[in-house]
Amino acid sequence: MAEGKKVRIRVRTVNSTYVGDFLVPPMRNRVSDAINEEARLFISLTDVVIDDKDRSDFVAINKNLIESIAQL
Repeated sequence: MAEGKKVRIRVRTVNSTYVGDFLVPPMRNRVSDAINEEARLFISLTDVVIDDKDRSDFVAINKNLIESIAQL
């Protein structure tokens, strides 16, 4: 199992809203530290609810489409 801290976040994109678990790597302290890594083009969520109705085990979201992120 991957090490790190799992946090629940809401990601709003231009088309949808995703609520899922995001893994913050052990060398990062905050969600923003992990998301703002320049080498990271996508963020990965697990156990995802899409637009309050659909469910998915995994979603990768292109960071260029993100409007906002909130930690829940």
